[in-house]
Amino acid sequence: MADPILLEATVVRCAHDRSATKYDAECVNAREAGNRLASDDRDDRRKELEAQSARKRQALRRTQQAATEARRRATEAQRQREADEYLGIIETAPSGSNSVQDLNGGVVNTTQTQRADVLPGNQPGVSIAPVVDDEPEDTTDASQTDIDSVRDELRRRAEASN
Repeated sequence: MADPILLEATVVRCAHDRSATKYDAECVNAREAGNRLASDDRDDRRKELEAQSARKRQALRRTQQAATEARRRATEAQRQREADEYLGIIETAPSGSNSVQDLNGGVVNTTQTQRADVLPGNQPGVSIAPVVDDEPEDTTDASQTDIDSVRDELRRRAEASN
C-alpha cells in the first residue's frame, strides 16, 4: 500500500495469469491492498461530498434568512409608511404636481416623500421650546362680544325692514 507503482505492477502481473497466481500470497495481498485503497478513496470522496453538501445547505439557509429579513423589513417599512400617513407626517403631493404652496404663498418643489407645508415643529425629531406669553390675558370673553354684535346687527336689520 505504501508504494503505488509496485502495487500496480503486482496487480498487473497477477491479472496476466489469474489461474496460476490466484492463491499466491503476493497476489492476494496486492488485491487486498487495492481494495483497501479503493475503499479509502470512496470514504474520502464521500466525506468531501458531505462537506460540500453541508456548505450548500448553509448557503441556502443564509439566502433564506436574508430573504426572510428582507420581507420583514419591507413589511415593517410598509407599516411605518401607513402609520406615518395616518398620523399626518407624510402627505403625498397632488398627482402630476411636485409643487405646493408654502405658508408665505411661495411655491416649493417637493417629492412625494417629503412635505413642504409641514411646520417645523410637526416633523419627527424636532423639539420646540414652549412659547412664553408675557402679556396678561384679556378677561373679556371674545366669543360673547361677537355674539352680542351679531344680535345687535340682526335687531337693527329687523327694525329697518319693518
